This record gives sequence, C-alpha cells and structure tokens, in this order.
Amino acid sequence: MNAPHFKLDDLPEQFPVFPLGGALLLPGGHLPLNIFEPRYLAMVDDALGQGRYFGMVQPDKRLARGETGPGLYRIGCLGRITSFAETDDGRYLITLTGIIRFTIAEEVEMQRGYRRVAAGLAGFAADLRSPAGILPFPRQILLDSLRRYFATAGAEANWDAIADMADPALVTSLCMACPFSTEEKQALLEARDLTARAQALHALLEIDSLGDDSPEPQA
Repeated sequence: MNAPHFKLDDLPEQFPVFPLGGALLLPGGHLPLNIFEPRYLAMVDDALGQGRYFGMVQPDKRLARGETGPGLYRIGCLGRITSFAETDDGRYLITLTGIIRFTIAEEVEMQRGYRRVAAGLAGFAADLRSPAGILPFPRQILLDSLRRYFATAGAEANWDAIADMADPALVTSLCMACPFSTEEKQALLEARDLTARAQALHALLEIDSLGDDSPEPQA
C-alpha cells in the first residue's frame, strides 16, 4: 500500500502546504482534490514542475490567525500528485497519494499566494515501509463496528470492495473517508503507527455508532 521505493533523502524538506480542515491524507492513501482557487492552481502548477509534491495539513482552530492565514497543526502528510486532469472551466482534478508524515519546523516565504513550510520527515521514516499484520483484533470486529456505524448514519457501503481490501488499505481508507471531526482526523493522523490508528478508528466507530441514543450523563 505504501511506497517503499521512496527514500527519505530523496524527499523535499521544504514544500507547499494546502491547509484544508476535515481533509485527511495518510501515508498510502489517495485523496481526490478539486482545485479551483488561483493560489492553489499556481501551487499545483509549481508542484508539477518540482517533483509533484505538496503537503496536506489541517488548520488548528485553537491557534490565532497569522499573517499567512489560519494557525496550523504541526503534523501533516506529504503527498505526491499521481493523477491530473484539467477541466474546461480551468479547474484541476488531481489525486494526491500520501507518502510520509511531517512535522512543521517553520513557515518559509509564501510563493504566488500559497503557503510553504520547512519540515522534518525523519521522525516518520517508518511510514515509507510497507505495513503488515497491523490489526490488533480480528478483522470481523472492525467490520461489525463499521456496519453499526453505517446503520446509525443511514448510509450504504460497498461491502464487496471492502472485503477485497487488505487490512492496511482498509484502515487507511476508512480513516480518510469517514466524516470524523477535524480533531478526530488529526488524532488518527498522529497515531503512532497503523496498529494504533486501527485501535483509534475502532473506538471512533463505536462512539459514533451510539448516535443520539447514547445515555445522558448523570449529575
């Protein structure tokens, strides 16, 4: 699922970032993006000529807004553009594939209206290795939680596609696709590894499955 052919030394230490709340990119995941703002069209243009890299990071509402925009969480995910199309009205439809998480060291000078960072990648070098055997519980436990979650939400799932997914791809896809809050998505991103992420995902599915029928706390 991940990209073991990427080497840490070959990846950029400065790159553009796309701050977007609720949009989670994880290593090995595939995030479709509809790009239409002029500054982000410029960002994609520049990225296509410079290795096709940019990072996804969520705004942190606890932080004050700065000169370059909203405050950002320190941890994001570096991605690489793996598909690209231009529409008749000038939008870009791209897929960004997650490679490795990063920690923002500092923001550097903006370029053509978009934000750029200097970041550390070495702390997440394990993201470049292919995971194996990551579920800390039988797969059926996760699937049962997922069925309850979809039933509560009144949503349908493609269970045949889910059955065909390997465990790492399933966990990554669910973390990215489920409509968790910004804070919950950040917690999933910052999980130590895929095993910890699977545990956190299971907990969130169970909590959200309670819906509005969860008991009120007692005074």
